[in-house]
Parts: sequence; C-alpha cells; structure tokens
Amino acid sequence: MADSARNFRKYKVWQDAVDYATEIYEITGNMPWFEKKGLCDQLQRAAVSISSNIAEGAAKPSDTEFAHYLDHSLGSAFEVETQLLIANNIKYITPELYQGLLSKLQEIEKQLHGLINRLR
Repeated sequence: MADSARNFRKYKVWQDAVDYATEIYEITGNMPWFEKKGLCDQLQRAAVSISSNIAEGAAKPSDTEFAHYLDHSLGSAFEVETQLLIANNIKYITPELYQGLLSKLQEIEKQLHGLINRLR
C-alpha cells in the first residue's frame, strides 16, 4: 500500500453500499412507528455499517487491516440479510421488495468477497 490512504469513494462496492443504506432508510420510514427503536434502528445501523467500514478500512495502512474492516462490512451485510428476512416474515415488507433488496445485498456481498480475496 502506498503512503497515502485509499480513496474509498472510488470503490464501486462503497458507492453501492451507500445507495443501499439510503434505500433502507427510505423503506424503514414506512414501517410501524413502534418499530422505530427496534427492527428499524437495527436495520439502519447495520446497513450504514457496510459502507462505513469500507471507508474506515480504506484509511488503514496495510491490505491486511483493510481486509479486516471489509470482513466487518460483510458481517454487517449478513446482519442486514437476517433482519430483512425477519421484516419479510412479519410482513413489514412485501415478498417482492424483500427479493429485490436481497438481490442488491448479495451483489454487495459478492463485491466485498472479491475485494477481500484480492487483498489477501
């Protein structure tokens, strides 16, 4: 790794993760008010964590450290996946919306896997 930090803004996975978190915020805004401190909060925090860990890891000096933060991003993506399944199961989101969100999330997960593998 060069002496300067990586530019996290240039990573497609970061861009996709930011867009995804934005979409999650829009969707959770339509969930029942009593979930605002429950499932909505958890889902929002996990979704935001994906892109946040990519950005934070990009500032680390070594590829190994960056990959470690990407592992955290991947963990957050799996957390979102679980929470979306719960939201689908309790009918807070439609099956069609669930499938669309899941598809986008799995694409982000694939990108994270690819970047982690390149760094290690």
